[in-house]
Amino acid sequence: MTYDVTVYVTWKEGVLDPQGTAVTESLHKLGYGEVESVSISRMLQLRLEAAPEEVESKVTEMCEKLLANPVIEDYRFEVEEVVST
Repeated sequence: MTYDVTVYVTWKEGVLDPQGTAVTESLHKLGYGEVESVSISRMLQLRLEAAPEEVESKVTEMCEKLLANPVIEDYRFEVEEVVST
């Protein structure tokens, strides 16, 4: 079966995000003082062929080996079966 997978990679709690800090400061300079903080994260979109019982374990393995750094990043993903029309 074919699946579309969206992977969200974010910083773990307590990890510094210098890019997010820079964007927060820039927004403040532009007059958006109500913005408390910004966090920069990544979203990846995958399309893959896998057996239904294997798709989650395969995506988890990809995240742990390459797509995220489990030491400083968290990840989550959403799986959607591609329906042929």
